[in-house]
Amino acid sequence: MKNELPLGLGMALAQNEAAMKQFESMTEPEKQAVLQRAHGVRSKQEMQRLVSSLSAPGAQG
Repeated sequence: MKNELPLGLGMALAQNEAAMKQFESMTEPEKQAVLQRAHGVRSKQEMQRLVSSLSAPGAQG
């Protein structure tokens, strides 16, 4: 079920409004790339870094 939003990603996005807006504005292929990266995350800190990278200037996942 690689297309589902992992719980940790959803929680991290809920805590970062800018990243959530960026994720919502992504194309489906861009979202899939983020989901693939999220499935490989092994810690809360790593997930927070992934989500923070979404809201960085010029970021696209």
